[in-house]
Amino acid sequence: MQNKNGLAYLLLIFATLFWSGNFIVGKAASIYQIPPFSLNFYRWFFAGLILLPFTYKEIINSFDYIKSKMSHFIILGFTSITIFNSIVYYSLYHTQVISGVLMISTIPVWIILISSFLKIEKTNIFQLSGVGLSLIGVIFIITKADINLIRNLDFNRGDITMVVAMFAWAIYSSFLKKDKLKISQIALLEIVIISGLIFLIPIFLIEMSLGSKIQFGQPFYLTLAYVVLFPGLASFFFWIKGISIIGANRAGIFLHLMPIFGAVMAMLIFKEKFMFYHILGAIFIIIGISLSNKKTKKN
Repeated sequence: MQNKNGLAYLLLIFATLFWSGNFIVGKAASIYQIPPFSLNFYRWFFAGLILLPFTYKEIINSFDYIKSKMSHFIILGFTSITIFNSIVYYSLYHTQVISGVLMISTIPVWIILISSFLKIEKTNIFQLSGVGLSLIGVIFIITKADINLIRNLDFNRGDITMVVAMFAWAIYSSFLKKDKLKISQIALLEIVIISGLIFLIPIFLIEMSLGSKIQFGQPFYLTLAYVVLFPGLASFFFWIKGISIIGANRAGIFLHLMPIFGAVMAMLIFKEKFMFYHILGAIFIIIGISLSNKKTKKN
């Protein structure tokens, strides 16, 4: 059991490291004017293509089972592939990496809340308090602790859309835990990718029709290579495997590494600064996360 837990911890650390790098590369993509929805489409199209030779036999043999769980797979694909990843790239056009990774770090709290709502797990007073405090932390980041922004409702669109991404990933993780799916992790990832691409294709086409087209060149190819191989394939596989070993709530705790990895890389690469409102937000988020992982005596 200890060996399995150790493997899960290692996989989850690398998953969060690669995802943190995804924020850095996503910010670089905004600098090179790589359209966010198009980048996400190519990312998952090629990731799915790479996985297909290793998964198509199992998918064909399990077709009846997959069909019976189709609504479940559609939710997983839509929340993770279509919504979360697209919105993260879009948000990074308008906000700092540090703000983004701080808000994403609250996902474990929202997993607990959504799992309770879906009756996957029961919640307690500590977890509800943690939800409230984490929400206050997110509000500090969105408002930049500036009362004038609240009065004028002049919020950064990247911060607001990052909230959408935050909840999308929490829903994905909760539904991933809801059922013990009877297929391999690699086949599950392929099905999730295909399900997400179904909804992503029309968004990709709309973005192109509006004039946002990719300029093919070295910046795009390097960006695409990273997002396909590391956060695209490795992190998703590591995350799914980690959750299968220690569960969604315990795995979610490893997302707390993302603000550390992401902030350090953002400060080194983009010279971003940790602002006062980041500190305020981080304090409430840390307290909220700590409370949400505390159990009552009855539990």
